[in-house]
Amino acid sequence: MSAGRAAAGGASPPPHAPEFEVVPREGGIVAVCFVAMASPCELLLEADADADAVREVGRVAAQEAWRIEAKFSRYRPESIVSVVNHSQGHAVVVDGETAALLDYAAQCYALSQGRFDITSGVLRRSWTFDGSDRLPEPAAVTALLPLIGFDKIRWQSPRITLPAGMEIDFGGIGKEYAVDRVLALVAARFAGAALVNFGGDLAANRAPGTGPWQVGVERPDTEREARLLLELSRGGLATSGDTHRFLLRDGVRYGHILDPKSGWPVRDTPRSVTVAAASCVEAGILATFAMLQGSGAEAFLEEQGVRFWCLR
Repeated sequence: MSAGRAAAGGASPPPHAPEFEVVPREGGIVAVCFVAMASPCELLLEADADADAVREVGRVAAQEAWRIEAKFSRYRPESIVSVVNHSQGHAVVVDGETAALLDYAAQCYALSQGRFDITSGVLRRSWTFDGSDRLPEPAAVTALLPLIGFDKIRWQSPRITLPAGMEIDFGGIGKEYAVDRVLALVAARFAGAALVNFGGDLAANRAPGTGPWQVGVERPDTEREARLLLELSRGGLATSGDTHRFLLRDGVRYGHILDPKSGWPVRDTPRSVTVAAASCVEAGILATFAMLQGSGAEAFLEEQGVRFWCLR
């Protein structure tokens, strides 16, 4: 997904490059571009402020994204997620921000009847969605199932006790949380219209003077062209799909949305689901919940009364 007057893009900058860059866009928009959470990120601002003010707001946005990444990445040995995952069954006391995310994960687990489970990340030991035809051995997937289940965690704020061998992973909600956090910080410092776009998960405080933000949703194939062009004035927008993460074997496409109960990809899902909601977190979880419904994705979203777009 791309937003604004030009698409976000680009790989991680080389070590000698600036940590973020400010790029003018058409229509009086300025983009602050950087990389975080393995995604191209941009903050789009209606440029009615001076250059120094824009850079300062951009610095705040980038630093908040990097802070959240460092704190909650499973790849960082010093992150709270790594501390919990290596606790070997011992209780870990967490701070208020982490506790709030754990409470939200518990709520999502209950609302989804166990389909959304932050302990299911261990399945990546068997699954690599790289576009190849390499499916895991069924026995290897089955062997991981005892390590999955949020109900096996002892969670009483502020203490979490994770059974040895299990893991938590905020990947299903972390980027959307970062989008909302960054937008809140920007809106407190910048009077104009702003849109935060982290790899296609985005949120806006209001539309610029030229009209609503224009958001393109990629085609769910290898062409990487916009199939939908949506308008967003305020609130969040998020997309879940298998455009870039899938396996293909004997004509069957296996998307990366896994059923934590079976350990295998959910069948008959849309190729992508895009949801608009009051916040990016809400949009993201509804899009994920819909994908977990498989063939029932559209019916589920109709029941929620939200704006959505499904591509099959």
